[in-house]
Amino acid sequence: MNVGFIGIGSMGSLLIDAFIGSGALDPMQITASNRTFAKAESMAHRYPGLRAVHANKEAAAGSDIVFLCIKPHEYRTVIHDLQTVLQPHQIIVSITSPVMIAQLEDWLPCKIAKVIPSITNYVCCGATLCMFGERMEKADRERLNSLLAYISEPLHINERHTRIVSDLSSCGPAFLALVLQKFVDAAVEETGIAREEALAIASTMLTGTGHLLTEGGMTPEQLQARVSVPGGITAQALTLLNSEIDGVFNAVIRTTHAKYREDLAKVNVSLYGEEVNGS
Repeated sequence: MNVGFIGIGSMGSLLIDAFIGSGALDPMQITASNRTFAKAESMAHRYPGLRAVHANKEAAAGSDIVFLCIKPHEYRTVIHDLQTVLQPHQIIVSITSPVMIAQLEDWLPCKIAKVIPSITNYVCCGATLCMFGERMEKADRERLNSLLAYISEPLHINERHTRIVSDLSSCGPAFLALVLQKFVDAAVEETGIAREEALAIASTMLTGTGHLLTEGGMTPEQLQARVSVPGGITAQALTLLNSEIDGVFNAVIRTTHAKYREDLAKVNVSLYGEEVNGS
């Protein structure tokens, strides 16, 4: 199987690193292009055998699966480049949430899927959120899922839930990392503990908490109940924390969804010259 990557910024390079590191792909199976060719060239030097090319058409031609790891405003130019080289049997995988599958099916003659990866895929865990176009047959879905399974748990979702599942799976690690950072910063400021020690302890705690909520079968509510006792230290701290952050994540979700609707409108204007309502 040959795989093309168009765009090797933060997420494109992460996927290449994960696929090669997990053994899912050999560098010789990968062709990559990027708006700044030096990035593709650097990736080829890092992974001998990987082919860096100047043109997006070269990355797509001959590839069984092509990942589009580009920004929303770049889609019009890129899909115009690809229209003449893509074949019906090829699979285009967009990782850009505000670009709709139906839009890509309008413009491209091949099979279309959308995947929302997560930074957790870098260490071969977490989920990749998968959506499939009408031309994707069972064998196509299985092929893509088999590739993604090397680095994640592929989860099929409805495209209308793209934004909220992206918040939970893709943005979530950054949100939780900020909470952890604030927790560690407070520990250092209030007690003088070395930051490196506090961060190591808190990071290990977060790993263990994740295991309790997955393999351990606990819900967040059950975990809190097991750690705290009525009138105890943890219970008092939880009461304060719950009061202080009440409504914060509602505001976070409203913020991400507002930006998503803005991006949807911009993509639609770029592709069709008119605005569209999205959710």
